[in-house]
Amino acid sequence: MVDKLPGNLYDYPGYYDLVYGSDWKAEHDFLIGAFDRFINGGAQRILEPACGTGRLIYRLMKHGMEVHGLDLSENAVEYCNNRLERHGFPQTAVVADMCDFHYDDAFDAGFNTINSFRHLEYHDQAIAHLRCMSQAIKPGGIYVLGIHLYPAVGPPIEEESWFAQRGHLGVQTNMTLMHRNLDERYEQYKMRYDIWTPTNHQVLEDVFRFRTYTSIEFQQLLDEAGQWEIIDTFDFQYNLKQSMPIDDQTEDVVYILRRV
Repeated sequence: MVDKLPGNLYDYPGYYDLVYGSDWKAEHDFLIGAFDRFINGGAQRILEPACGTGRLIYRLMKHGMEVHGLDLSENAVEYCNNRLERHGFPQTAVVADMCDFHYDDAFDAGFNTINSFRHLEYHDQAIAHLRCMSQAIKPGGIYVLGIHLYPAVGPPIEEESWFAQRGHLGVQTNMTLMHRNLDERYEQYKMRYDIWTPTNHQVLEDVFRFRTYTSIEFQQLLDEAGQWEIIDTFDFQYNLKQSMPIDDQTEDVVYILRRV
């Protein structure tokens, strides 16, 4: 018999961390390389909005950087800070809204690489976030922002599935489109975790919305927010040696935004 867990994905940060943290190295190496390439003098002080469990924060800390994070989920922030403490680092994650935050000391760079930006369902929220980030990051600094665009040509991806394992714990993740409304600019997805141990099988399900963006709509957003320019684009392979020009079929994009 399969047990269905109550609550939502963010109530179980350990599972969330496994699902999104199992392939951390490509992003980690990409970020370090991007900071060195695109910021004069490199980066020492970094901010991750919507940091979740901080899967990259403590690893960048190990690289000698000062990394801060913020997230609305108290469970995720607690998980992040507990891990930082275990590794001997200060607890730098805070519970805060990525549309309304302030730091007294500016950062060299920021990153948000797993589509969390699209959880901002409304235009005003996206503008507020970009403006908060522009206040947080020094002129000449960068914001590494990864999102899925809606392609102008060809069928979009409507389902994703992947498996992650740590020790005797394995999680099969399936994310499936339930509804799309391009006029109102949203997609509604169902996320399902099948959680396996040697003696048990549990299921956790949640439903959430993403705001949709074409490449043109995203550029218009940047123009309205101000203080950001696109200086390079890559795909989710995180290969710094191979930029990816955006065309009508592009979906997965890592934008390198420079604070002007």
